[in-house]
Amino acid sequence: MIKNCFNTQEDKLKEECGVFGIYSNKEDLDISTLTYYGLYALQHRGQESCGIAVAKGAEVKCYKDMGLVSDVFNKNILEGLKGKISIGHVRYSTTGESEVKNAQPLVSKFKLGSIAIAHNGNLVNADVIRELLQETGSIFQTSIDTEVIINLIAKSYKKGIERSLVDALKFIKGSYAIVLLTGDKLIGARDPNGIRPLCIGKLGESYILTSESCALDSIGADFVRDVKPGEIVIIDDKGIESIMFVEKTSCATCSFEYIYFARPDSVIDGVNVYESRIKAGEILYKENPINADVVIGVPDSGVPAAIGFSKASGIPYALGIIKNKYIGRTFISPTQDMRERDVSVKLNVLKVNVEGKRVVIIDDSIVRGTTSKRLVNILRRAGATEVHFRVSSPPVKHSCYFGIDTPYREELIGSMHSLEEIREKIGADTLSYLSMEGLLKSLDKNKGYCLGCFSGEYPMSTPSEDFR
Repeated sequence: MIKNCFNTQEDKLKEECGVFGIYSNKEDLDISTLTYYGLYALQHRGQESCGIAVAKGAEVKCYKDMGLVSDVFNKNILEGLKGKISIGHVRYSTTGESEVKNAQPLVSKFKLGSIAIAHNGNLVNADVIRELLQETGSIFQTSIDTEVIINLIAKSYKKGIERSLVDALKFIKGSYAIVLLTGDKLIGARDPNGIRPLCIGKLGESYILTSESCALDSIGADFVRDVKPGEIVIIDDKGIESIMFVEKTSCATCSFEYIYFARPDSVIDGVNVYESRIKAGEILYKENPINADVVIGVPDSGVPAAIGFSKASGIPYALGIIKNKYIGRTFISPTQDMRERDVSVKLNVLKVNVEGKRVVIIDDSIVRGTTSKRLVNILRRAGATEVHFRVSSPPVKHSCYFGIDTPYREELIGSMHSLEEIREKIGADTLSYLSMEGLLKSLDKNKGYCLGCFSGEYPMSTPSEDFR
């Protein structure tokens, strides 16, 4: 069951996780440091815990802890992680408690050797499989669904890692981008709908698997291609091999990767994230024109859409909201009064650019509406004569079951209220969202996307929302 650990500090859907892996034939390549930099580039995908596992022959070493990549690892730790194959993980928990035992990668020892696995996504049938495995004697050390995968692999590991992984993936259901290492292989797998991203890169003769292409750029690697939905990629000293473990696949990449989660310098399934956000802003103006003096964006993901909105409308873009980047998830508000002030501590208005002006403010989404209301209030206090709120995605009306932490449906303002009711609640002069058609126009219309949080239609059957 996906837990509801929505952070009151930021009224956003929460990131899932990020994975990174590298295979090298060169003993002198510092793969643990490269993995460190790869995870650093993926830090936006998870800030609760992180870990790196390295294989050198039959030995697998792993170090993981709670916290950011730069806090968990240092030079001495990385120097103790030497080998030819490495995988890493940054986590924001959507299943399982936020504690070090649930940090990834997970390492398991079998008769034929050790494996380590890291997983981004969520299995919708994890609880059922866990019960079946426990009934046959499996013992679980964590509460995360990644351990379900590793136990399924263990059941048929004598067949070899490739066959046992295929068997496991045919049994599970949900979203996943997986990186896995053995003593001599780096393996990646993506679910049959490709909901979670995974791509292949190359650094010299070394191969890399990672959630986003920005991690390849961070270490000077070249992008090769995206892992296909329903594909297993096996990398060893023979090179790279591909196995399609399902016959029929249909791409349904999570649309929120483009709207909010992914870094703007990433390219996912052939779609440039930054360009898609610019296009969304342009289309947003064409669908919802307005007369105003200035356009501002809510940092960080609302800024490209604001630039696009400005470009299409001719209304000047200006820096209007300053973000304090040094307040993380652990920022504490001890009293209700201080909680009300949180948005002013984290997001502050550049008064000179909004005072006496009609302001259009662009955000990528509205979840509960609490931050939107506070933003409107601080803009008015800064002297804005009008505040027109524009959202570069459709209303979020449904929960996600595929690796994104979302509130209960009754807490989603787009699910429970009309457009006019939302406008009144946040206090804006006008409010408009990007249409579903507009969202698809901003992306590659020839590809498929998961739009479940907007439409309630998912690429596969899901648990009842009664469980959320």
